[in-house]
Amino acid sequence: MNDNDTKRLSRLTAILTQLQTKRLLTATELASKFSVSIRTIYRDIKALEQAGVPILTEEGKGYTLMEGYRVPPVMFTENQANALILAEQLVLKNKDASFVKDYSEAIEKIKAVLGHNVKDKANLLSERTRFSQNINSEKNSNNLSDLQFALTNFCLTKIEYTNESDKATSRLIEPFALLSTHENWLLVAWCRLRNEFRFFRLDRIKKLDILTEKFSPHKMTLQEYFDRYH
Repeated sequence: MNDNDTKRLSRLTAILTQLQTKRLLTATELASKFSVSIRTIYRDIKALEQAGVPILTEEGKGYTLMEGYRVPPVMFTENQANALILAEQLVLKNKDASFVKDYSEAIEKIKAVLGHNVKDKANLLSERTRFSQNINSEKNSNNLSDLQFALTNFCLTKIEYTNESDKATSRLIEPFALLSTHENWLLVAWCRLRNEFRFFRLDRIKKLDILTEKFSPHKMTLQEYFDRYH
C-alpha cells in the first residue's frame, strides 16, 4: 500500500466517523476539513457506498447515514484513551449523580473497545489520577441528565423549587442552558411564573417532571443571552 492509498484509507475512515457524529455533512465541509477537492470527496463517498455503507444524499443539503445504521467502534490511540480517562476523573467529582452515572456507563463501553495494551495503561492512569475538587464526594442533585434531555428536545418542564429562604414554589420552565460552578450546577431557564429568564440551582430542585408539551426554542446563543441580560 503506497502513501496515497494510506492517506485515502485514513480519510475514508475519518469521513465515516464524521458521518456518525453529525446528522448532516456537505461535500464542501468535508473537502475543507480534509484539504482535498470536492471532486475527491464525491469519489470517497462513492467508495463508501460501494463498500456497503448506506449513505443518503439530501438534495441541496448534504450527506447523512441511514437512520439506525451503526459502524463497529473505532479504535482509540493511547493519548485519546488517556484524555477520556482524565475526563472521567473530573466527571466523578461532579455534584450531580445522574451525570456521573451516565458518563460512567458510557466510559465503560468505550473501555470495552480499547486494545488490551491501551486498556491496561488507561486503567493505571485512572488509578493514579486524583483531583482535589469536591473532596467529600457529596452528590447534591440528580437532575442533570433529565434537564439535558429537556433542553435539547425543547420539553416544557415542571419543577418544585426551594429558594434561599426555604420557600417552595411550583414552576413551569423552558430550559435554556446549564452552567457548572465550583459548588453547584446552575440551570438558566425561562420561568413562566416570573415571565423572565431565571437561574435555578440544581440542588434546590426537589422534584422535576418533563412534560410532553414542547416550547418554542429561544433564538439566541448562550453568549447572546449573557450580552443581553448581564
